[in-house]
Amino acid sequence: MSVELYLKNITKSFVKDGVTFNAVQNVDLDVKGGELVTFLGPSGCGKTTTLRMVAGFETPTSGRIILDGQDVTDVMVNKRQIGFVFQNYALFPHMTVGDNVAYGLRMRNEKGPDVKRKVAEGLEMVGLRNTEKRLPSELSGGEQQRVALARVLVMGPKVLLMDEPLSNLDAKLRIYMRTEIRKIQKQLDITCLYVTHDQKEALTIADRIMVMNKGKVEQIGAPFDIYTHPRTLFVADFIGQANIVAAAFEAQDSPSSGRIDIDGKKIQVKLLEDEKYETGGKVSLVLRPEAATLTESGAGVLTGVVTRATFSGDRMEYMVKLAGGKDISVMENFTPDSTIHKTGENVGLGFDPELTIALPGVK
Repeated sequence: MSVELYLKNITKSFVKDGVTFNAVQNVDLDVKGGELVTFLGPSGCGKTTTLRMVAGFETPTSGRIILDGQDVTDVMVNKRQIGFVFQNYALFPHMTVGDNVAYGLRMRNEKGPDVKRKVAEGLEMVGLRNTEKRLPSELSGGEQQRVALARVLVMGPKVLLMDEPLSNLDAKLRIYMRTEIRKIQKQLDITCLYVTHDQKEALTIADRIMVMNKGKVEQIGAPFDIYTHPRTLFVADFIGQANIVAAAFEAQDSPSSGRIDIDGKKIQVKLLEDEKYETGGKVSLVLRPEAATLTESGAGVLTGVVTRATFSGDRMEYMVKLAGGKDISVMENFTPDSTIHKTGENVGLGFDPELTIALPGVK
């Protein structure tokens, strides 16, 4: 049965050159049993430090870690029943695949037929049946990563932790492996924390995403909500592509809808229900490239000039300079009936107000 994990107001402070700084600050997270949560953010944002505190490699300066109903904040690493998959695989090159997978089992004094059976089951689980006698050097990068995963899974961990496990693989293999990892995680119904700086990887693999920036949590939510309803300009800019356009707030029509002014044009947009918007105050329109559409000049909500038009097989990618000087990226699916707009053409730009949002402040 999968277990729940709680991080309660976790902070980790370090001292460098006599100055104390918080690598992680006031992180609160409730992870449901069987859930996969990704920690996403740029390098140095605190995601790996948070993961290491859950594993027991680092001790929080303050806050508590609750695993399966037990406070494990001060429990030794080997007593937490947590599995950790490292970025560099950490396989023993002189040992066979079977011995690598069996290593942890033997360290806790398991012997004989049980070890052999668990190793075979672990390798079967990751799609590497009958590879026990091979050496890691005889395997591909993806296969080595699956051996590292099998070595952790045979230990029967309560929680699986993964720190950038696919960063050493090529792009095509990363796509395959993230699908495999997700499938195995769901089959085992194991609670999992997964660190990555790859936005697409986080969006495709996670039940929820925790976006971090400078040691703090910017937003926690399901991938679709994070992408379509970013709560901060950092999240909007970091997750996927986004056009961020400065505007003035006009009026609030409902808790979740209002009007803004861009270059004298009044535009209907979504609002954050728990944020305060002031008439005449500065806001930023967050517009995803795929949510924008080009029309004939004068027919759109805004007007501009096409400065770049690129055909990429399944879509057209445009850059449009608005009347106010802002460059806007637009992506439209391509079909044989699609209208192709050319560089230098005057166009209108429209968008679905349900797919845009205005955030207080400007970038």
